[in-house]
Amino acid sequence: MNFFTILLIFIIIGASIAILYVSYYNKMQYLKTKIEQAEGIIDETLRKRYDMLVRGDSIVKTTLKDNKEYFKEYIQLKNKKITNFELDRKLKEAFNTLGKFRDDYPELAGNKELKEIFFSIKESDEKIAAITNYYNKNTNDLNGYIRKFPSNIVAKFHQFKINAFFDGKDMTDDVYDDFKL
Repeated sequence: MNFFTILLIFIIIGASIAILYVSYYNKMQYLKTKIEQAEGIIDETLRKRYDMLVRGDSIVKTTLKDNKEYFKEYIQLKNKKITNFELDRKLKEAFNTLGKFRDDYPELAGNKELKEIFFSIKESDEKIAAITNYYNKNTNDLNGYIRKFPSNIVAKFHQFKINAFFDGKDMTDDVYDDFKL
């Protein structure tokens, strides 16, 4: 073989590796962007849900004409450092409590604003469920690229890290009781 043939083979191999490298990098960046977009939608939806809780608390106080702090624990959630998953769970608890108030007090059952809040809660529950599935699917795909050869080389070079799922579970640790009800 002459020099030009060997050079051409090295150029083809080098170009193939470069194309593969760029391809994996772009796929991982794309998935990372999709995950960040999903996180933004989750944050926005949870903020709206929190605002609905504050409105619901105000309606309960006004309608029942008392100043009891029925939802104080939940209203103070914004001052605590908790994950979106924990916030979602706490807000669901608060809305279940609000639903019990609605069922126990006839004057709340007919309140138009409260009905609108519960309709909005149902819509946001569906949105959260859909976007967390989307988030977890893309997280799973990105984690797959980070773990598999040869894309793991690209991931290490660009310092991509394994992402946790929405519920915060880390399947790579030694904690076996991740699942909680």
